[in-house]
Order: sequence, then C-alpha cells, then structure tokens
Amino acid sequence: MRQTVLFAATALTASSLIVAGCSLSSTGGSNKAASKAKIGVILPDSKSSARWETADRKYLEAAFKAAGVGYDIQNAQGDTTQFQTIADQMLTSGVNVLVIANLDSGSGKAVLDKAKAQGVPTIDYDRLTLGGSASYYVSFDNVEVGRLQGTGLIKCLTDAGRTKANITLLDGSPTDNNATLFKQGAEEMLKPKIDAGDYTVVGDQAVAGWDNQVGGTIFEQMYTAAGGKVDGVLAANDGLGNAAIAILKKNKVNGQVPVTGQDATDQGLQNVLAGDQCMTVYKAVKKEADSAAALAIALAKGETPTVSGSVKDTQTSRDVPAQLLTPVAIYFDNVKDVVADGYTTASAICSAGLSAACTKAGVK
Repeated sequence: MRQTVLFAATALTASSLIVAGCSLSSTGGSNKAASKAKIGVILPDSKSSARWETADRKYLEAAFKAAGVGYDIQNAQGDTTQFQTIADQMLTSGVNVLVIANLDSGSGKAVLDKAKAQGVPTIDYDRLTLGGSASYYVSFDNVEVGRLQGTGLIKCLTDAGRTKANITLLDGSPTDNNATLFKQGAEEMLKPKIDAGDYTVVGDQAVAGWDNQVGGTIFEQMYTAAGGKVDGVLAANDGLGNAAIAILKKNKVNGQVPVTGQDATDQGLQNVLAGDQCMTVYKAVKKEADSAAALAIALAKGETPTVSGSVKDTQTSRDVPAQLLTPVAIYFDNVKDVVADGYTTASAICSAGLSAACTKAGVK
C-alpha cells in the first residue's frame, strides 16, 4: 500500500494550512467561537511507545491551552473496547471535533462513523484508519520512515564491513496501517540487496499490538532458528529494537549486530549512543501535534480548513485530505539534533555510563 503524497514537505507546519483565507497558526474566529470549542483526543496506548504520553499529550495540551479551547485527552491503553467507550463519552459530552490515533482500522472506523453520523468532524492522527471516514489525516510520510530504516541498516552493515548478511525483520503490528507502510519503505530499499544475493532474510515476522515483550520472544525464536547467524535487524521502532538488543546481549553479540529503530525515544537514543542500536528515526512530534491541533481548533470554531496534500485510502480509494511531515534518520553523530530540537534533554539520555559517549557525540 503506497501513500499518494501531492505535496513536498521538509518542515511542514500548521502555517501551511489555510482556513477561509487566514492561517491556522493564528487563533482565528471569535472569542465566542473559542468558548464553544471542545476537542476530544483519543491516544492509543502507552506500552508500544513512550511518545504518546511523554510527547503527544503535552504538545496537544499546550496548543489547546494557548488557543483557549476546551479539550479532553484520554488514552485507551491498547483496549479497543475502552477506545469505543471513551469515544462515546466524548461525543455525549459534546465535543465538536474528535481526533483519534486508532488501535486498528476496524475499531477506528466504528468510532469515526459514529462521529460522522452526529455531524462531528474527525482527524486521523498519526495512523490512517483504512475504510474510515476521517475528515483529515495528520502524520509523517510513513513510507519514508521505512526507507530511512532500510537505508540505515544497509549503511550500518556496510560500515561494519559486511557485504553479505543474514537479516531479520521485526515488523510492527499487522493491524496498524503505518506498520505496513514502514515495511513497504524498508523493503523498497533492501530489495536490490536481497535480489542480488547480498542479503538473506532469515526471519520476518509482525508483532501484534507492537508488544515489546512479544517482540523479544519472536526475535529470540528467529535468532535460534538461524543458529545465531544474524548480522542485522530491521526493527520497526525503538521498543522492538530494544527487545532485540536484549536477546543480542543475552548472546553477547550486542553492538556487533546493527539494529534499527524509530521514534527517537530516550531508550532508543541511549542505545544508539551505547553502540547497541545503529540508528533511529526522529519524527518531530511537536510539529505533528501542532499541525493536528491547529486543524482541530479551526474545525471546532466552525471554520472549513483546506490542506495542500492527500493520501489514498487503499480500501475505499478515497483521497483523504492530509498533512504529512518529513522524518529524519538519527545516527550517533546527530543524536545532538534531537536534543537541540527540544524533544529530549541531555540529562535524560546521558546517564553515568554514557557520559563519555554523549561528550563524543556533542550532546553535552
């Protein structure tokens, strides 16, 4: 499934959204409109990635507070029934915009359709709900995320002098459309190496629910089945990457086997600094949250925003108006850029054992 992107974005922000002739980055509308605005946001969990609570929540809250609009942000904690219950409560309480990061397309669609039936505009946040009815979609170019991971694994294997390699793919949840897009992008980059016989895939499995513990078990099974002959790991995010690293540590080969990741979590960045993870992908969540918030605020005030891009819903062939941002590959040498951007701090990632590495990487 390939996203159709009708615009290029290097640092696309809310200022590129046009609402009735004015920028969405402005407050827009009257104080009366703002007082009636109430935005509901449902986050998916806190287990698959720390970002939902440590980054998305705080950035969305800050944007809503700055605009003076009402809001309710809740986390479904991986439970689709709870996701539905939260949505029902929010719609009953009178939210006039609903923003969701779905757990899967089926349950997400049910929520979106109910909101649509009640005349409430909706935004798919970070994850597109296939077959859904979201008014808008705000995310990153997720195929590009996968391309960066695939390119990263090739770079790290090449830097290690490995022209021939056995690789494993530890994919994200099969119910998450983003995971499908990450895999598409990664395989696009790895295919020439595989076709040429340079790389051999000795394990490839999705991890239901992005469960890191399950991911560790799956990787250990793949590692054992390959007789320990694994030279590289394409892990879909930092949590799964860390799960694989734990197994590599158990077998005393961590640091010798390049592992990818995503989300630039503190743990992921620490693994990169320690040399146990070769790269991660940084998605500037503040820009994503600010873009979604600006769009939601405009909708809540009764405005009709337009965006300059779209993605194709592969189930319905509907072009969903979209705002996509550009991800960035992070290696040892540019970990400092994530800190400089304010996403984390040197004190958060530079533990005692990583002090020298942080100094060398220019983090502090």
